[in-house]
Amino acid sequence: MIEGIIIKGIGGFYYVKTQDDVYECRARGVFREQNITPLIGDNVLIRISEEDNTGYIEKIMERKSQLIRPPVANVTQAIIIMSIKNPDINYWLLDRFIVMAEHQNLSIGICINKVDLCLKKEIDVIDTIYGNTKYPIIKTSTKTGKGIEELKEILKNNITVFAGPSGVGKSSLLNKIHPKLNLKTGNVSKKTTRGKHTTRHVELIDIGSKSYVLDTPGFSSLKLDFIKSEEELSKYFVEMLNYNDKCKFINCLHRKEPNCEVKRQLKNGNISKMRYENYLRFLEEIKNIRRF
Repeated sequence: MIEGIIIKGIGGFYYVKTQDDVYECRARGVFREQNITPLIGDNVLIRISEEDNTGYIEKIMERKSQLIRPPVANVTQAIIIMSIKNPDINYWLLDRFIVMAEHQNLSIGICINKVDLCLKKEIDVIDTIYGNTKYPIIKTSTKTGKGIEELKEILKNNITVFAGPSGVGKSSLLNKIHPKLNLKTGNVSKKTTRGKHTTRHVELIDIGSKSYVLDTPGFSSLKLDFIKSEEELSKYFVEMLNYNDKCKFINCLHRKEPNCEVKRQLKNGNISKMRYENYLRFLEEIKNIRRF
C-alpha cells in the first residue's frame, strides 16, 4: 500500500497526493459501515489498481485535528485574513473566526491585506486592538508585495486554513505566494461591497516545502453553537485568560459581576474595548442558543 494525503474530494471520489503522483480513489465500504467519512487532509493508505491506475482508500490514519466548518483534518494553523479596505475590516467576524480556531486548538495568525489602500495610522489601530493577544499580525499587499515573504515563512511545514470573508484577497495572496497556482480571483461588488465567491470547493493546495493551504469558500456568518456554556467563551479570548482566576467569582462572565478583574483591566487599557464588546455580543448569542 502507498501512503498519501487527501487533497480534494468531489462526488464520492478522493484525490490522494503521494510522493510520486495524485491518484483518484474511492473509499472502501467499511468506512460507511463505521460511519467514517474521509476528509480533506486525512493521511491515508491506498491500494492502486493496475488495470486503470485508480485506487481505493484502505486505511485512514489517526487525525491530529478535525474541523467541522470547513470539514477538514490535520490542520495545524489558521491564518485569518481580513482586508483593511474594500471591503472594510469586520472585527466582529474576525473575532468570530478567532473563537472558532481557538476552540480547535489551532495556532492563529491575523493577516491584514490591502494595506496599500490605507494610511499607516489606520492600519496601526489593528495593533492597538490585538496587541495584547499572542497572535502574529501580518500586514500584506498583493500590489506592493509587502508582507508576502513573512506570510510564506509562517506557512512552511504546516497545513493552514485560510479563513476570511469573500473579497479580502485570499486567492490573490495565494497566487503571490505560489504564482504557478493561477487561482481565479474576483472583484468586490460595488453595489454590496462584498466579495464575489471565487473558491467553490474545499481543496488542499500544495505550495511546496511540505506545506499545504486550504483555500475555503467565503463565509458571511458562522454559528457559535459548538460552545457548550457561557463560561466557556472567555477561554477563547486569550488576553482574558491572564485575569480569569483573579475575579471574585470562579465562574465570572465578566459582564455585571462585582470585583471582576477583566473589567478592571479593560478600564486600564489592557483589554481592547472592541474585543470586549464582541465578547459580550457572543455571550448574548450563546445564552440565546442555550435557551432553546
